[in-house]
Order: sequence, then C-alpha cells, then structure tokens
Amino acid sequence: PRAPFCLPPSGWTRILAMFPYWRLSAYYFFYFAFIGAFSPYFALYLQSLRFSAADIAVLMSMMQVMRIVAPAMWGWLADRLGARMPIVRVAALCSLAGFCGFFVTEAFHGVLLAMAVMAFFWSAALPLVEGVTFSHLGANASGYGRVRLWGSVGFIAVVLGLGYLLDHQPEQAVLWVSVLILVGILICALVMHDAPTNPLVGTTEGLRSVLRRRPVRFLFAACFLMSAGHGALYVFYSIFLVAAGYDKATVGWMWTLGVVAEIGVFLVMPRVIRRFTERAILMFAFSCAVLRFLMIGWGVGSMLVLVLAQLLHGIPFGAYHSAAIAAVNRWFPGRLQSRGQALYGSVSFGAGGMVGGVLSGLVWQAAGPQWTFTLASILALGGCLLVWGGNGASRRSAVT
Repeated sequence: PRAPFCLPPSGWTRILAMFPYWRLSAYYFFYFAFIGAFSPYFALYLQSLRFSAADIAVLMSMMQVMRIVAPAMWGWLADRLGARMPIVRVAALCSLAGFCGFFVTEAFHGVLLAMAVMAFFWSAALPLVEGVTFSHLGANASGYGRVRLWGSVGFIAVVLGLGYLLDHQPEQAVLWVSVLILVGILICALVMHDAPTNPLVGTTEGLRSVLRRRPVRFLFAACFLMSAGHGALYVFYSIFLVAAGYDKATVGWMWTLGVVAEIGVFLVMPRVIRRFTERAILMFAFSCAVLRFLMIGWGVGSMLVLVLAQLLHGIPFGAYHSAAIAAVNRWFPGRLQSRGQALYGSVSFGAGGMVGGVLSGLVWQAAGPQWTFTLASILALGGCLLVWGGNGASRRSAVT
C-alpha cells in the first residue's frame, strides 16, 4: 500500500491526502508556538512578580517535574486503550484550564499549583503526537523533519512577535498570548485523527528487555544530560541577555535565529540520517552543545559570538532530536511505541530538564551566569562520552 505521505499525482486525491500532514503540522506549529511564548518570556513575567532566581528556577522546573512521571502514565494508558488522540484532546483542554490559573493569582504557591496542573496535562501530549506522526509516516519515517519543522516556524512567529510586543507592553502580555495559542492547540487536537499501530510488531520483546540493552540505556542517560545542560538556557537565557543590556526585541531575534538554524537542519535531516549513523549525528550534536554553552556564558558581551552560538542551536536541538527520536521509534515498535516515546520525554525533557533547571538556579545565585553555562557545557560533554561509550553492532543503532 502507498505510504501516507507518498502522494499520488491526482489533484483532488493529492489534496485529501495532504490533510493528515497539515493537521499534524498545524499541531506542531501551535505546540511549539506556546513554547516560543513560555520558555523565553515566562521567566521574565515571573521576574516582574519579584520572585528570586531560585523561585523562578523551581517554578519553571515544574514543567520538567511533571514530565518525569506523567508521560509514562499517559503512554501506558494510550497503549492499554489502543488510542492516543482522545488523551491528547483531554490534555489540551486541561492544559488550557490550568494555565488560566495564572490570571487569578500572583502568589508563589498559587502560581506553583497552576504550573503543576498545566504541566501534568501538557506533558501528556507531545510523546503521543510523536507516535501518531510516525504511524502516519509509516515507512517514510525520514520525512519526520519536514513535519516537525512547522513547530519551529510557530516558535519563530511567536518568539519574535512577542519580543517586540514586550518592549511596549507589560510582561503580563505573555499570559494573553499564551492562552490564545493554547486555544489553537485545542482546536488542532480536535481535528486530528489517530493512526493505527501494528500491535504484532515488537511483541517478542517486552519493555524491560528493551531497556536492558546497553545502547538504549546509554542513549537515555545521554539525553538526560543534554536536557539538563539546556536547563540554564531555557530558564535564564532571556534574563541573562536583558541583564547584559540587550532589549527584549533583540532577545526575540536571538531565539528566532536559533530556530531558523533549527529549521534548516530539519530540512536536510532526511538526507543526513540516510548517509550517517545516528551515533555519528548524536556525537556531533553533543560536541556542538559543549561549544555553544561556553560561547553563551563567556561571550555575552559580543553580538558576533552570540549570533554564532545561536546558529549552532540547530545541531544540538534539531539534529540531536531527530536522531534520538528516530532511534526510540525503532527500538520501541508496535505496542511499545507510546511508552517508548513517553520514556524518552520523561528521562530527557522531564528528569533532565528538572535537574538542569534547579541546578542552574542554584549555580546562578552562587557563582553567576558564566559558571552556570560552563556547567551546562560540562553536562553536554558527559552526554557525548555516553554516546561514544554505548557500543552496538548495527549501523542503525543510535549509539553504534
């Protein structure tokens, strides 16, 4: 049978066949548009409420805390139900409801509760949507980057526009823009369709057996360190630039530049994955992360250094994520797919992001921003060593 994204030449058939692609792409657009509003600017909103650096780190890390346990629970439920999109729709609705809590309280414990509710449901969506995307792609899994790049487009649109807006409006504008984007996510979730998985694929091996493989364990540990290293970036990058004298529009352009580089990487990743081993791609991505964090921490006074550092973003994120998620999709097929993607999210973005966010807050207060980003570089180096050490036999093993 024709793969879902190998479109026939017939006009109307071609248009109808594109519907799954555009629905998935629209979901990624709004999902990462929310991240474009939340990650760079929500910390500035919290700073406007006069929270300390440690308080901001704790609040922002709540997103990662919920990613540790919640995705595994949602993934298990999706595999048990044999359906993913109903959970994605409930998650979108409840995430919107949780976010509305920020409009009714500015107290630390109230903001913490609202963040926890939103994060618990928010963490359910992406691993399941990733599984749906790969199910739609079928044998054309290398086309993932072309779907995912629309998430980068959404991120750019919001991070750039909101940066200009915040130069003229108070930080509370972040809340209004974010809630509108969450409404868009809900609409996309309502019109998306699930794709069937083959439950007979991969049934000869259980989840624990897969997790006992050396390449799997080493890659998950490396992904943990990569996300931990990015904790300083996602929590403090905008604050760091504003404190160094850059205006918020410039901050938006810096985030935008990184994501433009990310889009370029996603466009070429289908060819790169076919030509190079996943292990080689990952080691290169981790090496670029080591260099990038050092450039940010010690080169903040130079616009040229910051621009070069942001251009490197496409590799530690785009190339790294494409290679890692392709490996996870291959290692956890069939009935293990949702749980595999959920575990990847829990270990990396969840546990890694939480540890990195809290640790960066502590180091920021104790030693300053330069050493915070130096620590991020050291964590990325540790991940590179783990990828190098996770030996395997096949060309397609992600750490071979």
